[in-house]
Amino acid sequence: MRDQLKPEAGQPPAVPNRRRPPDTADGRTGDDPGQVAERLSYLDSATRRINSALDLAATLRNICRVLVPALADAAVVHLRDPLPNVEREPGFPDELRIHHSHGTRLGRRGRPSGGADHRNSRYATRYGSRSTADTGPATPVTRGGALAHALLSRRPAEPAVLGTPGAERTAGLLRELYGARGLARLGPGTSVLALPLRGRKAVLGMLVLIRRPSEKTGRPTFDATDTATAAHLATQAGLAIDTALRYAREWEIANELQRSMLPLRLPQPHGVRLAQRYLPGERGAQVGGDWYDAVPLPGNRVALIVGNVMGHSLTSAAIMGQLRTSAQTLAALDLPPHEVLYHLDEQAQRLGREQHLATCVYAVYDPIANRVVLANAGHVPPVLVQPDGTAELLELDAGAPIGVGGVDFASVELPAPPGSSLLLFTDGLVETRSRPISDGLELLRARLASAQRHTPEQLCQEALRILPPGDRGDDIALLAACFEGIPAGDVAHWYLQPRNETPGRARRLAAHTLRRWGLDELCEATELMVSELVTNAVQHATRPVTLSLVRTTRLRCEVGDDSPLLPRPRRIGPEDERGRGLQIVARCAERWGATRLGTGKVVWFEQRLP
Repeated sequence: MRDQLKPEAGQPPAVPNRRRPPDTADGRTGDDPGQVAERLSYLDSATRRINSALDLAATLRNICRVLVPALADAAVVHLRDPLPNVEREPGFPDELRIHHSHGTRLGRRGRPSGGADHRNSRYATRYGSRSTADTGPATPVTRGGALAHALLSRRPAEPAVLGTPGAERTAGLLRELYGARGLARLGPGTSVLALPLRGRKAVLGMLVLIRRPSEKTGRPTFDATDTATAAHLATQAGLAIDTALRYAREWEIANELQRSMLPLRLPQPHGVRLAQRYLPGERGAQVGGDWYDAVPLPGNRVALIVGNVMGHSLTSAAIMGQLRTSAQTLAALDLPPHEVLYHLDEQAQRLGREQHLATCVYAVYDPIANRVVLANAGHVPPVLVQPDGTAELLELDAGAPIGVGGVDFASVELPAPPGSSLLLFTDGLVETRSRPISDGLELLRARLASAQRHTPEQLCQEALRILPPGDRGDDIALLAACFEGIPAGDVAHWYLQPRNETPGRARRLAAHTLRRWGLDELCEATELMVSELVTNAVQHATRPVTLSLVRTTRLRCEVGDDSPLLPRPRRIGPEDERGRGLQIVARCAERWGATRLGTGKVVWFEQRLP
């Protein structure tokens, strides 16, 4: 008998099937001490296993596995549909739906494939139970019915043997859950125990335990001791399901917070094509702090940023948002990459250096000079793919993570010819539970070197192919840039001394360049706007003024000076002699703006090409 009760690997010990002897005269039970010890051991291991997971699907599997075959021949878990928000009182349960079963196909219809079953699939995916294949049709809960009574009653559950007197209420409950055909499949002599699954604030569902007729299995019906054991485990199961739903909700909130702080779309500056991917960790992992960004800079340059706040928590996601905002602000000042990392390091220390370390790689691509400048703060090295397909890991001076303090970061300038590509990523791409980061980096480099790439989207897709099947313990951020460059013949740049005659010279230089490019239609408006901006720059500059014209799909003009004061449109009166220049620019240009730099400012405007 003992050998028959030995559990499988990972299973809790089985409950002895002997009936409990009658109570003795002194009120004590006549249970054998060995049986009592076995039952207590079973309850301990079963409780531990029920509460061992935070994922709903895993929790439901564990509930059924500790009950079958140790306590019952089959178990079915019904949960409210839709799954409730356990933070609030959900009210009366309108419907129940099977979410998991073990040892029976009662009420099951396989995976939802269309129609109304898609609604259940949506709820299952939302709460992490997509692997549960036991979903069945929704069962309405009728007020005043046997099912509603069993769900809401506080009286101890009582087992019933179908086909015997006193089993009518249980039979009615099963008829509501599975219909007349399902009740007939159970047949007379089947012992059934229906237990409500209660969370911390409300009932969440129903647990149905089944023992088939004893003449078929040799197993007795549920007795009072079995009922007490099952009731205890149902209480633990209800709390575990409640915990799983709370965790799922917190995970969704944190994940939504992180996604809301990532850019919805990337800018697409001229001379470079960008694409990004973000993959959150699987539901078993907490939300991380990975981020990416791209910031347009003067001179048609673009800053590329990928970072990772260490740790996995809601705090990590919040700190990520703060660092990303700081990085955007610093990038807009057009500081060198190592200076951006230095100031980010200072910001992280103000947020709390002990808990908010982060890694980051910051790159600035210049499509006119075909160069890229990079700086690294403890991040995994990016991959640079040359036009001939050669891929290399850029072994930059990694430095220390942001937040350590007192670290000297360094910038490295590299050629980035047209046709080359750069991939920035976080360590979740190359480091897994079964693969060290060094092997992942080499695998990524080899994959990108051998792949046929045409777009940044394809570059991201090739990079993700190195991920092994199975759960990811960390989130992943990718930022791919395919460099196209801007031909030197489409760029004109001048340094002009801040003198009274400079605006006239700037008009002549701009007009000559536009005629050389065949853009005579834009000459008049461009001369007027250049004159206004250069005049304003000369009034405030103490060093040479810069004037740039760049022809891409648009004509872009930039005027820079060393004054940090940004021009602001203001309301002017009919007798005011100043302040009309920006109104002229705003009226004539398609877009215009001003950017403060570390050494002054740049005012720019754009026009459509004819």
